[in-house]
Amino acid sequence: MMTGNETLVCLETTMGNIIVKLYDETPKHRDNFIKLVKEGVYDSTLFHRVIKNFMIQAGDPQSKTATDTTTTLGTGDVGYTIPAEINPKFFHKRGVLAAARQGDEVNPNRESSGCQFYIVTGRKFSEAQMINMENQLNEARLDTVFQALARKHMKEIYKMRKANDMEGLMALQDTLEAQARAEVKKEPALKFTREQIQAYTTVGGAPHLDGSYTIFGEVVDGMDVVARIEAVKTNRTDRPEKDVRILKASVIEKSDKE
Repeated sequence: MMTGNETLVCLETTMGNIIVKLYDETPKHRDNFIKLVKEGVYDSTLFHRVIKNFMIQAGDPQSKTATDTTTTLGTGDVGYTIPAEINPKFFHKRGVLAAARQGDEVNPNRESSGCQFYIVTGRKFSEAQMINMENQLNEARLDTVFQALARKHMKEIYKMRKANDMEGLMALQDTLEAQARAEVKKEPALKFTREQIQAYTTVGGAPHLDGSYTIFGEVVDGMDVVARIEAVKTNRTDRPEKDVRILKASVIEKSDKE
């Protein structure tokens, strides 16, 4: 429901309430989240993955009935994905709401999970750390493209290795590196804006995720609850040892805010 120019959702959890604002700039994710909230999909689900100084994740329908020994949480879904709505206007500062997804190797279009989401907690960085991360992320992007190209030539590579054709391998490597650089140049190099640097050096966040996941909202009330959830003790799979549950999710009606 719209309140002024905002769509607000309340997540009533076992540790307190979290109110999130959904962005109009990501309408597919906004509308899907509202749909799932109204259908009760999130009611009784767990925060099944909690990592201190990073994020808290929820929305797996299978977590509703998880036992203490369930170890496969995080694989549940609603049978569909959502096309990416990655907007450079939004970045992973502390408090943003974003959609989880499968990795690039099986999901090159970066489509979002139909139901799982995370709230960023992150940590603070110095400006020097931000510059260093910028360089590392650009190098990683080049390596990702190179590895993808190499996978397409694996039969050829295996054949040359078997024949001990080092000259051929080096020539192919040079070719693939040139192709990777050309591919990467089609998009501008990652460069953090002053706004990003200001946020990450003051409130903190998870800048290494920028540009890779769809951010579709932010916490407007209840970050103290998020912080308490983030601080709980977890097991080896990052699941809280004591369940932290979303009791009920609801769209906040306009009359509720007046």
